[in-house]
Order: sequence, then C-alpha cells, then structure tokens
Amino acid sequence: MKRFYREVSTERLEHGFTVRLDGRPIKTAAGVPQIVPSCTMARALAAEWHMQGEELDLALFRFRDLADYAIDIVGQERGTALDRLLAFAETDTLCYRADPEEALYRRQLEVWEPLLIAFEAAEGVQLARVSGVIHRAQPQETLAALRARLAALDDFTLAGLLNCASLSASLCIALAALQPDADLDALWNAANLEELWQAELWGPDTEAEVRLALRHEEFRRGAEFIQLVAD
Repeated sequence: MKRFYREVSTERLEHGFTVRLDGRPIKTAAGVPQIVPSCTMARALAAEWHMQGEELDLALFRFRDLADYAIDIVGQERGTALDRLLAFAETDTLCYRADPEEALYRRQLEVWEPLLIAFEAAEGVQLARVSGVIHRAQPQETLAALRARLAALDDFTLAGLLNCASLSASLCIALAALQPDADLDALWNAANLEELWQAELWGPDTEAEVRLALRHEEFRRGAEFIQLVAD
C-alpha cells in the first residue's frame, strides 16, 4: 500500500491521546477511534507512521497492532483475557522441572527459583513446583489472588502481558517484565532455558536460533509496550 498521508501529529483528548494523519484521527482495525492512555505511547505510534516510506511497511508497526488488540479485543472481552493469562499461571514453565537427579534440574533451580521466590513475595502467593510434565493444579487461593491483581490492570497493560506470557509460557516472566528496571534479555533466556541448554549440549541449530531471535524481539515489543502505558 502506498503512503496516503503527509503529516503525522498527536492530540490530547479528554480520555487519552490519539494520532492524526493529515489531521484525521486513526481508527483501529475494528473501526473505532484509536485512543491510547499516555502521550508517550501516542508519540511511539506516531513515530511508526512518520518513519514509513513511499510504500507502507507493516513490519515497522511494532506497537500499532498491540494498541488495536488492547482496544478491539481486550477491552471488549476482559474476562477472556484474564482467563488466558491465568492459564499461563496454571502451567507456568518455571514451575515444571526436570527430575532432581538430572543436571538440567540444577540449572533450572539456579535460574528459575529466584524468579519464582521474588514473584511469590511480590504477589503474596504460593506456586506449586513439579518435576516432570504431569500437570498439578495451582492453589485456588493463588489463582484468585492473581486474577484480582490482573483485573486491576488496564486493557493496554493486559495486552502487553498476554503478548509476553504467550511467548514465554509464563505469567511469572510476563509480570516480571512489568518492572521498569526489568532485564528483558535475562527474563527471555530464563523462559527458554531448556532450549538454550540443549544448544549447549548438542550445538546450535541455525533455524531454531532464527525462530528464537524473532520471538525474542516480539517479547521485547510486548514489554516495551507495557512501559509506554506507564510513561
């Protein structure tokens, strides 16, 4: 698609901020006004439109799709969004370990346990750890507390969390990415510890590395989107 506008601007509204192309406000994929919660986010969205060339490159829209998702999907189906996030707590990858006699288990304990302990302290909950792949339900009081915690968040933060949790298979990792000083690379490596472990043992797989790098970038995008809400 050819570029159809010349000027990009942002505007403060009564309930948020919007981007305008040649003075016309942007709408979401569902056709509703794209109103975002912070000036920083509006500027980031405007920058995506501004950097386009004569032909629109959809890959440059790093945050637009997440903003639309927050408005069109999360905002209309908050209950479903909360259910999806809680499902990642039920099967959080950090809770499922190798057998204790395996070397991988020691690496998991070293990397994952501090993250889980910090998560439990911050959220006031307890998570069950499992050796093997057999599912073990998390305590109902833990899930209830996490649901209340998530329900207090805005639609845009939930959209970013869903992005991070789905890529990391971990609500613990996603919520850790909420912190302004979060080490996103360390969190991503923790979420993919088993794959990185296999690469150490058997050598790298080029195709797997490419896939992992692309997913890593998507994870960072979700975490950065969350920070745009806070700013």
